[in-house]
Formats: sequence, structure tokens, C-alpha cells
Amino acid sequence: MDDFSDRFPIGMRVLAVDDDPTSLLLLETLLRSCQYHVTTTSEAITALTMLQENIDMFDLVIAEVHMPDMDGLKLLELVGLEMDLPVIMLSAHGETELVMKAISHGARDFLLKPVRLEELRNIWQHVIRNKESQFVWSVELHRKFLETVNQLGVDKAVPKKIFDLMNVENITREDVATHLQKYRLFLKRMDSSGHFHNNTIRSFSPAGIVGNLNTPAGLNGQFGHNSR
Repeated sequence: MDDFSDRFPIGMRVLAVDDDPTSLLLLETLLRSCQYHVTTTSEAITALTMLQENIDMFDLVIAEVHMPDMDGLKLLELVGLEMDLPVIMLSAHGETELVMKAISHGARDFLLKPVRLEELRNIWQHVIRNKESQFVWSVELHRKFLETVNQLGVDKAVPKKIFDLMNVENITREDVATHLQKYRLFLKRMDSSGHFHNNTIRSFSPAGIVGNLNTPAGLNGQFGHNSR
């Protein structure tokens, strides 16, 4: 990203993955209209191979949740957690359970199809956050964060209380505060877009969020994924 840092987000390198050719073409067209550099593939396995061989060639990945060759959530986990690249998930379905599952697997955002241009204009922010942050919110830390917030209640959860209850080494109150802020912003956006009914997230038990997942995951995504 250093080669075009002065012009960023113009030229941001996006890998778009969707097995639906019509949706993929629309996504590519919209991304290019934002002046992003776009590479597309209809197969999750191909996307994974491209990333493994050319990890420095991409800044962000946008992928469909449901793909025939590999579960999109598995791709998300491999790319987001192991390669430390921001991943945004796409789907024509926006049920609360699916959204939370994607976020719990590390998605930076969850966009409903058809994707809107104004949504794609802002995705560069996830790349900036990825570069600037300093702390890794691992799978277990994300789970502990969720459990603590649910224990306190979203409205009553403040950084100091979360920090004290989590009682984790090598994490600062500032790390928790930043994580909580991004988490609340995400919930607000999801609520305003109609993903959640009133108080849905407040009654969402930790077991419902992280206990029924098919694979281990953390709330990396939107709420921070960094290394110290």
C-alpha cells in the first residue's frame, strides 16, 4: 500500500469473491467506480490460493458467505485470522444469526446484496484500522469480550468494568475502549439498517453467539484485528 499511500484510498487493492457471476460483475463495477483496483474470482479455493501466493498484492477481501467449493466463513477465518487481512462478507440474506456468525468469525463488515455504492465507498476505513492498530483480538479474547459485555449489558458495559472482568494480561484499558467503541458503532449500524430488532443484541447470550459456531472464531473483524 506504500506505493499509493499519498493517493489512498484510490487504488486500494480488493479481491472480490462470489460464485454468482451477475453479483460478481456488479460488485466489480461498483468497486471500480470507487477507483479501487479489483481482482475477481468465482471460487473461494482459488481466492485462498491467490492470497497465499500473493499476500502483499491485496489490501482487503470481499466474499460471499455461501459458496459451493468452500464455506465463506471458513475462507473468512483463514484470511482474517491467519493472514491478517480485513474481510467483508456478502449475502442476500441478513438474518441476525447469520450476521452475528460472520462477525464472530472475524468479518469487518456484513453487506446485504444488492450492495450499494455508498457502502463500498467507505470500506477503505477497514484497511486503515488494520494498519494503525496494535493489538491482536484473538479468538478467545473475542469470546471473552462478548461474554463480558453480555454479562454487564451493552448499555452498562464501560471500558473499566470490561477490563477488570476480562482480567487478561497484555491488554490495556485503551485496547478495550477502542474495541468497545467499534463494537457499539457496528451494533448501531446494524440496528439502523434493520438487521436487529429492539434489544436483540442485549438478549443475545454468549452461547448463542460463540457457542454454536462450527469452527472457532473471534469477533476480530469490525472491532479490531492487530498485532503487537
